[in-house]
Amino acid sequence: MRNSITQIVDFFYPPFRRFMPLLTFRYAACGGGNTLIGLLVYYLGYHFLFDQEVFIWWIFAFKPHVASLFMAGAVSFSLGFLLNKYVVFVESNIRGRVQLFRYAMAFLLNLLLNFVLLKFMVEVLVWDAFVSQLITTFFVVSLSYLVQKYFTFKIK
Repeated sequence: MRNSITQIVDFFYPPFRRFMPLLTFRYAACGGGNTLIGLLVYYLGYHFLFDQEVFIWWIFAFKPHVASLFMAGAVSFSLGFLLNKYVVFVESNIRGRVQLFRYAMAFLLNLLLNFVLLKFMVEVLVWDAFVSQLITTFFVVSLSYLVQKYFTFKIK
């Protein structure tokens, strides 16, 4: 599976060779795919699963945009780690459990940033939840690339 995904991503690389290294292209392709899946899960969760109503879990009450964010985050975390470990940053010689721990820390930082920006845009600026999620995604993805490359999957 890993080789198939890598071959598909690398097939589209030649036109971009002049603009970016292969590592950056792989990150953009895998991260872009993961982001699109995350946005799709967010959209479906917000509009259909949580039906734009408060979601109650145990003793917590989540507004639909927050519940959708956490649901999309669970999917993005799993898929993102696997793609980064096995397709993008294959040169990293850091142990897998250390990578997973670092990825989880970076992911939680990104999730917190996403949460704060999303709450601000939806609840203070009264913007559409999905549009707000698109905007926050741009900022979070930019930060995430730097953290993944220089912290989570760096080469010793």
